[in-house]
Amino acid sequence: MLSIVKKSVTRTIAKAMGLILALSIATTSFAIITLASSLNDAEAVNIAGSMRMQSYRLAHDIQSSSSDFSDHISMFERSMYSPSMKALQNWTVPDDITHDYYLLITRWHELKQVLQSQERENYLDLVAGFTQQIDGFVLKLQNFSEQKLIKLAWVGGLGLGGILIISMFVVHFVRRQIVKPLNSLVMASEQIQARSFDVELNVSSDNEMGILTRTFNNMAEELGKLYRGLEQAVSEKTQKLQHANESLEVLYRSSQELTVSRITHENFDAILKHIASLEGIAAVKLEITAKGERPLILTQGEECTGCGENCRSKPLELDGKSLGTLYWKVELPCPDQALIDNFVQVLSRAIYYNQAQRQAEQLLLMEERATIARELHDSLAQSLSYLKIQVSLLKRGMASLPESPAMGKTRPILAELDIGLSEAYTQLRELLTTFRLSIKEGNFGSALNEMTKQLGEQTNANIVLTNQFSSIELDANQQVHLLQFIREATINAIKHADASTIEIHCDETDKNMIVSIEDDGVGFDDSTEKLNHYGISIMRERASRLNGTFTISSQPGQGCTVLLEYPKTKESCIERI
Repeated sequence: MLSIVKKSVTRTIAKAMGLILALSIATTSFAIITLASSLNDAEAVNIAGSMRMQSYRLAHDIQSSSSDFSDHISMFERSMYSPSMKALQNWTVPDDITHDYYLLITRWHELKQVLQSQERENYLDLVAGFTQQIDGFVLKLQNFSEQKLIKLAWVGGLGLGGILIISMFVVHFVRRQIVKPLNSLVMASEQIQARSFDVELNVSSDNEMGILTRTFNNMAEELGKLYRGLEQAVSEKTQKLQHANESLEVLYRSSQELTVSRITHENFDAILKHIASLEGIAAVKLEITAKGERPLILTQGEECTGCGENCRSKPLELDGKSLGTLYWKVELPCPDQALIDNFVQVLSRAIYYNQAQRQAEQLLLMEERATIARELHDSLAQSLSYLKIQVSLLKRGMASLPESPAMGKTRPILAELDIGLSEAYTQLRELLTTFRLSIKEGNFGSALNEMTKQLGEQTNANIVLTNQFSSIELDANQQVHLLQFIREATINAIKHADASTIEIHCDETDKNMIVSIEDDGVGFDDSTEKLNHYGISIMRERASRLNGTFTISSQPGQGCTVLLEYPKTKESCIERI
């Protein structure tokens, strides 16, 4: 049976290949014969064309009494009876061309008698008709050669088209009868390799591929029964042990997140991933709250809104302090509640340690800055105060001196020196105030609220604060840079803008952190900004340390907008302040 089926498939392919071979041989043979018969066509056309020139040359010889007249007659006859011209008598040449060739020979013999007679001048009257006869003969030769090439093109095109059609049939037949079943067998084999034995291949033919497919289906069915039986037996014995081991491993990995030197956003994400991987939990959400800041929300798995009958929640507390809330969405089988409670304790400790670490960092940073402030106060501030006193005494002493040309030149210099010392002393006081800026409990939101509250007491303007930053996403240096940047921009607005409202916005996108300070004050022409202005230069320097951009937009009477934008990267601020 198998041999008979194989013959039916191979016979079809063999017939198709035989047709392709036959068409190839026929097309090639016709092309060879046509090309062989066309070898003398070009030469015959050239010789026939030269005969027309030779006819005119004989007429010229008669008029000029040329001594080469006899040689030219012999040359014309050699052209007339050349091998390529005689080949026109072959059976493959059309009869009208052969007939015209004979007529040319006959006409030439008539003209030859005239040329060899004493009245050879009569040839001059006959040569025009003879050349016209030669032109018609040449035209027929050209048409005959072109027709052979056209036939060759048609036969070649039809042969190639036939080969192409048969080849397409063979390709389609092979793909349908052989390639497609083989691909199905390969995919089914990969499925079985992936331990999925629910294989049912479609048997659409009775050839050898159909027999192989049926055999494969039976084999897959038997393997599936055997594998499922073994799998069930093993699963029943190891399910409880795997569940206990998984719970301990997940809890251990989550506890490891507390051993790092700096608990960050990534550590919280890792703990949530461990929770979401537990059996019976479809999604989990962590909400970390801090005073003066937006809650930091982290999620894993499906959407978990904290409501609904399938959602559960538990507050995160440590030492009586509320730190946030954990939400999780349950599904069957229900998760172990004791394990969830352990994760709540792990997250509470992680948030508490994060706050403690940030507070320690801030304390170290503030202590260093306070030390610098004390040094500046005890050295440079004292020196500037002494110089101010001496300049005041100098001005008072000069006021009692009589006026003189030298005194007139000295007074402006002394006035500029007094103004310069006053500005330097004011800038130093602002710098000392900046260095004494503190962040309590490592909380950026609380520090920002406290700072804006202090600044609000120095002005009648309404300061509006909108903070979308989270302290967990900011390191100590970034927090200090941001607070000092906001403070400097707000103080500039208080001093120079004469504004009724000052708006401070802290927002973020997927890639950038954005801070803007806007006022509705008098504004200024930003094209004439003093590039060396102390506050602006300080703000520009802080923006560069955050790897960000700093811009000021203002027009007279239209207020002012100070914008800081820097990327969310761990290397945003690597230089200590």
